[in-house]
Amino acid sequence: MYIDIVPNRSSPPAILLRESFREGGKICKRTLANLSSLSASQVEGLRAVLGGEQVVVASKAFEKTRDRQHGGYQAIETTMKRIGFHKLLDSRRSRERDLVVAMVASRILNPRSKLATCRTWGEYTIAEELNIEGAKIKDLYGAMDWLFERQDRIEKKLAARHLNDGGLALYDLSSSYFEGEKCSLAKRGYSRDGKPGTLQVNYGLLTNSSGIPVSVSVFPGNTSDSTTVVDQVKKLREDFGLTDIVLVGDRGMVTQKQIDTIKPMDGTAWVTALRSNGIKELVSDGSIQRGLFDENNIFEIQHEEYPGERLIACRNADLATRRAHKREALLVSTEKELEKVRKRVEAGKLKTAADIGVKVGQVIGKYNVKKHFSWTITETSFSYSRKHEQISQEATLDGIYVIRTSLTPDRASTSATVRTYKKLCRVERAFRTIKTDALAVRPIRHTLEDRVRTHIFLCVLAYYVEWHMRDALKSVLFSDEMTEAEKDLRDPVAPAKRSPAAIKKVQSRKLGDGSEVWDFRSLLTHLGTIVRSTCRIRIPGSDVPSFELDTTPTPDQAKALALLREGRTYPVS
Repeated sequence: MYIDIVPNRSSPPAILLRESFREGGKICKRTLANLSSLSASQVEGLRAVLGGEQVVVASKAFEKTRDRQHGGYQAIETTMKRIGFHKLLDSRRSRERDLVVAMVASRILNPRSKLATCRTWGEYTIAEELNIEGAKIKDLYGAMDWLFERQDRIEKKLAARHLNDGGLALYDLSSSYFEGEKCSLAKRGYSRDGKPGTLQVNYGLLTNSSGIPVSVSVFPGNTSDSTTVVDQVKKLREDFGLTDIVLVGDRGMVTQKQIDTIKPMDGTAWVTALRSNGIKELVSDGSIQRGLFDENNIFEIQHEEYPGERLIACRNADLATRRAHKREALLVSTEKELEKVRKRVEAGKLKTAADIGVKVGQVIGKYNVKKHFSWTITETSFSYSRKHEQISQEATLDGIYVIRTSLTPDRASTSATVRTYKKLCRVERAFRTIKTDALAVRPIRHTLEDRVRTHIFLCVLAYYVEWHMRDALKSVLFSDEMTEAEKDLRDPVAPAKRSPAAIKKVQSRKLGDGSEVWDFRSLLTHLGTIVRSTCRIRIPGSDVPSFELDTTPTPDQAKALALLREGRTYPVS
């Protein structure tokens, strides 16, 4: 007997069970059964039996003894090898280097405390791939101390790779809160995490023009933003050996005091923006007039208060509308609160000027528009009104900002200077990724100062790897693939808009070949479904060798892994 597959032009082939026999010296065959309803695996099993093979049910013959997530780490390790991440850490392999690589990979996959990290490495193939099975928390701390000693060398390698003379260096500062009170860096300061009153640590991030991190500096939580700027300029010049620097910093970062310090340094240029008080002065003396924006939303001026500098005034009409709407909403909300107080006074529930004043003080600053109201309090009455003239004066500044730079026109045009300042959003994007659940720099649980610095550096290294992963995968992500040259064609002042191709990806959620569009975290989770299984033959009472089997990638997974292999590379240093 044998299986015979008979082709059929307009329908699936017929699968028949037949036997052959001789009749009158001729070889004949007859059909015993139609097997077309059987699945392909059933047909192959039957064919094997008819061929004399011994057939064993896989679920009874084999067993899986262990599963580990592999695809996510495979994606990260592929990226690390492509960009030479291991060599950045140290030229020679060591257990400490492998532990640092594992901590960076774990921070991208599933950020947890160091104790939870080493306890859960068994869920992934990280430990076996890097040969760090059995690592304990003390081993991780030892690796962190090893990394701390090498941070300066690693940052110099990153600077040599990503910074160059005449190029941009973006700098901004953020903070995160502590768990505990023993670290010398933990100080009470401004909380950018919305947790006022908590102990903070500040850290400044230095990147290139694309937002690729190069260096991170950690400061006590009560350090003001502007006092860290000069240190960054010295680092660029002295540590990284750059002689022609263009530092881009926020308006609260690069103040007049810092500019006065930087100016005498040859080869050091800067781009920042004026604070609101400076803009008010320019409006008051007539240097900036609303009518100048009627035909163009950007123009350049010179001013005696800023010798040797260029001031570029910009007006974003959409931003002006939003600010006016927001201010009106806050004013209305404050009036509602004040009206409640007035009614309580009229009802005799607040009977003294002191009681009325306390209640007014509780509500007048709730929405941060206290400066726009005046009020009168007596022992028996309370009245309030808007400061209409002051509100009108503030409204004249809506949507207006002024870029301030020492760059000469031959180095950067008016539009290019505005675009340069706006690139600071790339540092802010790095902070968002580092501080949220993606890489989870916070809360900081370490108490030793060096460990806190290294923990933050680990998170920055994780962002460095993730940046390159996102860059390689952007064709399958919701990311906009617009080039820098295409971005330079856009209005530098108007709100940035996504390209038509990016909008199409968002709306259809499909690529040109019909495959899915992903966000980065979802794709990383999908890659995590590639598992490595340890299997063995099921023979009771015997010690049989096991073998490992990786999940076959889906088309989307295979495409993502291929893109990660083909992304940008760097010369081996």
